Amino acid sequence: MNISHIPFEKTGYFSPLICDYLKKKPELSSLYNNFPELENFKIQVEEKKKTFNSSSRSVLVSVLEAQYASTDTSDLTRSNIESLKGENTFTITTGHQLNLFTGPLYFLYKIISAINLSKELKGEYPEYNFVPVYWMATEDHDFEEINYFNFKGKKVQWNRNSTGAVGALSTEGLKDVFEVFGDELGQTKNAETLKELFKKAYLGHDNLADATRFLGNELFKGYGLVIIDANNIDLKREFIPYMKTELFDNVAYNQVLNTNRSIEEISEQYKIQVNPREINLFYLVNGIRERIVFEGGVYKALNTDFLWNKSEIKTELQEHPERFSPNVIMRPLYQEVILPNLCYIGGGGELAYWFQLKSFFNKVEVSFPILLLRNSVLIESESQYKKLGNLDVSIEDVFLKRHNFINKKVREISNIEIDFSSQKSVLKAQFDGLNELALQTDKSFLGAVKAQEKKQLKGLDVLEKRLLKAQKRKLSDQVMRMTELQTELFPGQSLQERNANFSEFYLEYGNQLIPDLIDHLEPLKGEFIILVL
Repeated sequence: MNISHIPFEKTGYFSPLICDYLKKKPELSSLYNNFPELENFKIQVEEKKKTFNSSSRSVLVSVLEAQYASTDTSDLTRSNIESLKGENTFTITTGHQLNLFTGPLYFLYKIISAINLSKELKGEYPEYNFVPVYWMATEDHDFEEINYFNFKGKKVQWNRNSTGAVGALSTEGLKDVFEVFGDELGQTKNAETLKELFKKAYLGHDNLADATRFLGNELFKGYGLVIIDANNIDLKREFIPYMKTELFDNVAYNQVLNTNRSIEEISEQYKIQVNPREINLFYLVNGIRERIVFEGGVYKALNTDFLWNKSEIKTELQEHPERFSPNVIMRPLYQEVILPNLCYIGGGGELAYWFQLKSFFNKVEVSFPILLLRNSVLIESESQYKKLGNLDVSIEDVFLKRHNFINKKVREISNIEIDFSSQKSVLKAQFDGLNELALQTDKSFLGAVKAQEKKQLKGLDVLEKRLLKAQKRKLSDQVMRMTELQTELFPGQSLQERNANFSEFYLEYGNQLIPDLIDHLEPLKGEFIILVL
């Protein structure tokens, strides 16, 4: 076992906003609450106590017990659910879409980050309990984002029509996917375990939410993970006051717009992740999930015949809160209203849109959670690790974009100098002299001198590139081996965790995969992990 780290900013795969956040750039301080450091969780606990409605705990536990009624889970998970009744229990939450068979590998890293942080906090603050929670995005409706996963460079896809919230989607048709995937897996012991897991999850449950809960529970029940489906009438009843404000006062719209302007003023490099609507709620009923808008003095659900005046939609909200579904702006608020939550763990894109919500949370007087960038991991096999060593490829090298990676390594291993910097310096010094001469004699000559300088420098650039290209041909064997190795580690020239599925690694490492990750992921360390298994 070998483990090493590289700062997120040195990987080249994380945005300037996230890198500046990790460096605690002062200009960003208004966009978050407490920074993710161990000592700040005590402060967060005190803040959450003041703003969290303690009566919500009994509702939360009742809902979770009902959702787990037919799930064979661990005593630890059931104990964690029970502990949520107590005023000294808080959650550490991550969320993810209902991707087929977990989707990209970072699904594991999100949940393990929540598990390990909960464990670390319990060690530091034994008087409190900390429960890792996976929030299933059951109300999402973008089926095209979740209906596939990649396995050894191939796309395993579920093709069907879909409308409404994906959590309620029938698992009909997944038998065909199971057969295709089963053929790809082979006949090893680990392959048979994966087939059984897929079969029990998707062929043994009627809808995608239940299938995903089963799958997440099977993978992580031994670590006390609690999985929640917030598309629930009792939980949404707790959220009615905030949805009413959203329908009638446009608080989110105004607050988030102002924050977006502030973010853009801080740096042109920062990208706005989401833009608010005047109403950030959907209407969810009978397989339909459509935006609610206020037009011409009436509320309506787009692309439907549903219409309400102000009094009618207020009644509809009171009587059927389950029919109102938060969008990406309102979902984080919903989470923090119904959970005694201290920290949200997400990827760079997720944290970026959370930054847009701080002033909104302040306005509605809900505690804003600590935001923690999830662990990111590159898994190498022992064979790959040895090959990298033999080729003298460093951790920093392998994260370079393909073109820069190959050019850098060819320059390093070449037996001739492929860097004309010194020649360019000499040439530039000569032209500095010619420029001075032109100024002293005939200034009209200056333009011709500068044009010639530009031409000569460009000529050196061309020669340098031709020499580099020639060396690449000469060293083609080494170039090919380095390229193949980087392709294995960065499929599609993207991070492994954003492309590959856990099943690819389970085939190799079996039941030891998750325990090894649990043992080595450090959520508060703030660096990218390279793990040799």
